[in-house]
Amino acid sequence: MQKPNLYIGIMSGTSLDGIDVALVDFSASQPKLIASHYLAYTPMLQADLLALHQPDFNELHQSQLVGNQLAYLYATATADLLKKAHCQADQIWAIGCHGQTIRHRPDQHYTIQLGNAALLAELSGITVVSDFRSRDIAAGGQGAPLVPAFHHQVLRHPTVHRVIVNIGGISNLTNLQPDHATTGFDCGPGNLLMDAWIKSQHGVPFDRGGQWAASGTVIPELLQKLLSEPFFHTPPPKSSGRDLFSMEWLHSKLAGNEAPADVQATLLALTSHCIAEAIKQYCNGVREIYLCGGGAHNHALVKQLKSALPNAQILLTEVLGIEADWMEAIAFAWLAQQTLAGQSANLPDVTGARHPCVLGAIYKA
Repeated sequence: MQKPNLYIGIMSGTSLDGIDVALVDFSASQPKLIASHYLAYTPMLQADLLALHQPDFNELHQSQLVGNQLAYLYATATADLLKKAHCQADQIWAIGCHGQTIRHRPDQHYTIQLGNAALLAELSGITVVSDFRSRDIAAGGQGAPLVPAFHHQVLRHPTVHRVIVNIGGISNLTNLQPDHATTGFDCGPGNLLMDAWIKSQHGVPFDRGGQWAASGTVIPELLQKLLSEPFFHTPPPKSSGRDLFSMEWLHSKLAGNEAPADVQATLLALTSHCIAEAIKQYCNGVREIYLCGGGAHNHALVKQLKSALPNAQILLTEVLGIEADWMEAIAFAWLAQQTLAGQSANLPDVTGARHPCVLGAIYKA
C-alpha cells in the first residue's frame, strides 16, 4: 500500500468567521480529505481584525499581537484536527496556511496576511508554508485568486467546459474550458456584504439559506448604484476584498430610508448579478457550473444563479469529489505541497503575473 502523503491546509477568509482546517492525503491523483475541523473566531477577534483593515493609531503593534493570537488559534485547530484523525504531527509534511488578509493592494504592489507562520511552526512542530500571494505580486500579478491553479489540477475535464465558482466573502470563478488556458478572477462581493448587513441589523453572523433576503424586494436604484463601481467593469485579471467592498462602501450608496430586508435582497442580487454576468461575458458556452464556499448553501442565491444561467447545470463541487465547504482549505494544503516540491503554483493567465512562480515562504519545524 502506498504511504500517505499528508498535508494540512488552513484557510481563514474574507468572511472573518473562523478557521477551516483540512487534513489531506495526496498519495493518489485525486486528493482525499481525511479529516476537517472548524474553529470560530471570537467576536473580539473579529472586531480586532475588522479594525486592522483601516489605518489607525498603533496599528503595526496591534497587527503583530493579532498575528500571534491567530498563530495560537491555528495551532489549536491543527491539534484538534490531528486528534480527530488519530494522526501525529510527525506524519504531516507541511501546513499550508493562507493567513488572515487585512490588506490586499496589488495596485500598490503589496498584500498583508496575518498569522505568524514562524510561531505556528514552533507551536505545531510541523513545517509551515505561508505568504502565498507575495511572490505572484512581485512578478506583476494580482496575488489572487490562487485556488484556480488547484481547480486546474484536479477538476478540469478534457471535453466538458466547466466553471468553478467559489462564493466566500468575495466571489471568484475558475474557467476550465477544454483546449484553452485556465482563467479566473474575483467577480465581486460574495457573502461579505450580506453577512455584514444582517449582523448590523439582527446581530446574527449570516443569512441562513438567504431567507431574510428572500423576504425583501430588490431596490433597482440601489442595485444600479452598487453596480456603478468601476471594479465590475474592469477586465480581468482582477482581485478584491474588504479594501473596497466594506460597510463604508455600502453606506455611501444608501439613501438611509431603505427597508433593511430590501437592502439584503439587493445585496444578494448584486452577488448573483456579478457572478452571472462574469460567466456570461468570459465563460461563453459553459455546460457545467460547480459551486463551493459558504454561499453555495444560500438557497436564494443559488436559485437566482440558476435563473440567470439556464443553459448550464449548476451543482455543488461534492459531485466532483471535493466538499464545497473545504475546497479552499484543501487547496492550500495542495499549495504547500507544490512549494515543498519546488513547483510553480500560480497561473499567469489568472493573476496577470509575468511568469509562473514557486509560491510561499517556508518555516521549517
